[in-house]
Amino acid sequence: MQMKLNNKIGVIVDSFGLGVPEGLRKAREVGADGVQIYAVSGEMDPAVLTASKRRELRSFIEGLGLEVSALCGDLAGHGFQDAAANPAKIEKSKRILELALDLGTNIVTTHIGIVPEDKNGPIYAAMQQACEELGTYAKSLDAYFAIETGPEPAAHLKSFLDTLSTNGVSVNFDPANMVMVTGDDPVQGVHLLKDYIVHTHVKDGRRHRPIDPKEVYGYLGYTAMDHEAIADMAASGSAFEELPLGEGNVDFNAYFQALQAIGYQGYLTIEREVGADPAADISKAVQFIRKFR
Repeated sequence: MQMKLNNKIGVIVDSFGLGVPEGLRKAREVGADGVQIYAVSGEMDPAVLTASKRRELRSFIEGLGLEVSALCGDLAGHGFQDAAANPAKIEKSKRILELALDLGTNIVTTHIGIVPEDKNGPIYAAMQQACEELGTYAKSLDAYFAIETGPEPAAHLKSFLDTLSTNGVSVNFDPANMVMVTGDDPVQGVHLLKDYIVHTHVKDGRRHRPIDPKEVYGYLGYTAMDHEAIADMAASGSAFEELPLGEGNVDFNAYFQALQAIGYQGYLTIEREVGADPAADISKAVQFIRKFR
């Protein structure tokens, strides 16, 4: 099959480690069409960004010739596994979605915690209830909360999503997370989750040995998810290793073909969580994707 990718290329601003304004300029410099930005704390916290600041930021982004592909609203911790913590997290997530709409995107990506195997237990019920409320709210705004793939096999994630009444909670597809942690096949995953994929990450990696996903993503009663700890794991290579595009075990030719086959027209957003020179790696990643155009 002859492939001609026409998806826009995004980058995660935070991957540059330069703060938002400089990260946005750098994104333009490396040739991205759009950006994803963490909007949980600091200068991007919805509670901090007043209406006028939102207008200024959107104007600044558009002035660089960029658009926002998605916001990242990942609240870490135990995702939505803890029923007692969920009301506050749900409200915060709703505020992040409203910020996303103000900045011109209708997608917020997030981690919800590992979906447990036991569908009758309290953790599954807490996650289901939270995602039902978030999905209904997102759907009312013609928007999406997009769960990042990786903590569980694609088939199990699909079975969870199928229990919800709307597709307001959908999928942010990250092939490297699957390769590095669960050993799941991203190509098969794309086809399984085809009705839910609204955003994607482009990242590469390699798995060196099997690892319990709870060691990576945390679990209620076990440990909490911590982005810095995950980055340290991905850099150390003890169980898995994040690598520049084309150097890991993601078959990008097959992955991109699968996205084309399901008719995915959204963003391919580059994420780089490790490495001494992320800007150089991201620039190379933009060129890597362009080879498929």
